[in-house]
Amino acid sequence: MPATTRHRPPTSGTRRRAGTAGAAGVAGAAVGAAAVGGALLLRRVVAVARGGHGHSLRVRALDAAAGVLQPKRPLEAVSTHLNGFHFYADEPDRQVEATHLCSHRRPGLHQCVIYDSDAPDARLIGVEYIVGEEAFRALPEEEKRLWHSHRHEVRSGTLVAPGVPEVAEHAHVEHLAGTYGKTFHTWQYDRDEEVPLGVPRLMMAFTGDGQLREDLLRARDERLGTSAGRKRRQREGIAVGEPVPGADAWEGGTTPQLRAEEVPVRHPGSGPSAGGPAGPAAGAG
Repeated sequence: MPATTRHRPPTSGTRRRAGTAGAAGVAGAAVGAAAVGGALLLRRVVAVARGGHGHSLRVRALDAAAGVLQPKRPLEAVSTHLNGFHFYADEPDRQVEATHLCSHRRPGLHQCVIYDSDAPDARLIGVEYIVGEEAFRALPEEEKRLWHSHRHEVRSGTLVAPGVPEVAEHAHVEHLAGTYGKTFHTWQYDRDEEVPLGVPRLMMAFTGDGQLREDLLRARDERLGTSAGRKRRQREGIAVGEPVPGADAWEGGTTPQLRAEEVPVRHPGSGPSAGGPAGPAAGAG
């Protein structure tokens, strides 16, 4: 008769081997996570170092340590990278590329810091606030003149979200098509590349074909590997009505713009509420 084969439960050695394999899997996952974390840490250190080129070794070391150890919660909340173009509200021929890094302040309000590129040593050139149509309609008429519409930027394909799948980009810009932005640039880098001179300047966005310089658009598209023409065709189905009256004030021939103005210094206790003269303009005695 053939020998009977007995099925025995796993021995303690087998159990140990299974446990060892499981532990090895956990350890492997931990090592992998550590490697990813280490790679991100190294990436941050390298970015800080590249951004601080030209500084002393001591300053760069301090920057690198701060870049790793200090929390940057507002910057960590940045969720969107957009690339587009602005022009000076009172000088439509002065056109600059603008890299936006945006976060959501609350529903219906986005806030963006603007750089001249996405390089680690990019110049911080301005800020933009973005609101939906309902919020824009509720603004005072004088305030509306500071804002521009985004309809043409989206439909023309000139506003892009680099590095994300086109389906995700399409959904995001479709949301932005009906919004309005208020933008001030604090660095006129097209005039001085080294120092941010002068007062902040109100900027606007393009509202029709033929306004944006073709050489700027072509250079941007080549550098980012994108095509405004292709995106225009893809976005033909984005349905957005005409901009709300009051936006894009520059189209009427005049526009608000900031200027520096000398004003009296209001010292504590010198105003009418303190019972004294209002300042140098008030009469003596």
